[in-house]
Formats: sequence, structure tokens, C-alpha cells
Amino acid sequence: MVKECKHCGSEFDTVSRAKRLAGGLINECPDCVEELQTDRGDTLVGVTSGDGKTALITVMRFENNQDGKQFLHNWRLSTGFYRGKSCQMGGTRTLDMDGKGRKVGEFGGNPNHKGNRSEY
Repeated sequence: MVKECKHCGSEFDTVSRAKRLAGGLINECPDCVEELQTDRGDTLVGVTSGDGKTALITVMRFENNQDGKQFLHNWRLSTGFYRGKSCQMGGTRTLDMDGKGRKVGEFGGNPNHKGNRSEY
């Protein structure tokens, strides 16, 4: 989608790679976002553990984009994401981010997805 920047008036693509990396409001071009430093929001990162109906989704908040990207990279290294595995937690400590992020949400799957009547 092509929009006009509210600061400089130039047209830009809202779904381009440059715009996604720069962030900012939908009506600000990537150049103005970087020059005016208008993107001051926290970065949210969502990760999942498990597959299917019992997957657990955790949402983390980071104060800056770099910490969020580093956490996501470390999570992918720790879980086997780059090896084609699904959440194979190893004996690695790469997820240790020294408290740079905090958990803001956790959404669990249905523990009774196969019809078990036992209580969890």
C-alpha cells in the first residue's frame, strides 16, 4: 500500500522492508522515522513452545528493538529453530538476557485437547 508521508510529503510503501525495520506510524516514511526518531514504543516479541492445540505462547516486552531482536535470535538458537526442530530446549544459557525484558502475557493451550478427564 502506498501512502504519503505526513512530514515530507513523499510517497512510500507501507509494507516494504525498510518501513518494517524503521517502525513508526503508518503515515510516516522510513527516512522521517529515523531522522525525527518518532518510533519510541516498546518492542513486543512473541514466542511459542510446543505444537498444535497445547502450544504455549509467551509475549515479552523490551525497551528497545535491539534487545527484542537479540532475545528472538537467542530463543531461536536455544530451541532448535535453525535445525528444523520444534522447541528442543538444550543445556544452553543463551536465553539469559539479564532481565532486559519482562513477560507481559502468556497464553496456554487446552490441556484437555484429547478428551482426558484428569485434572491438571
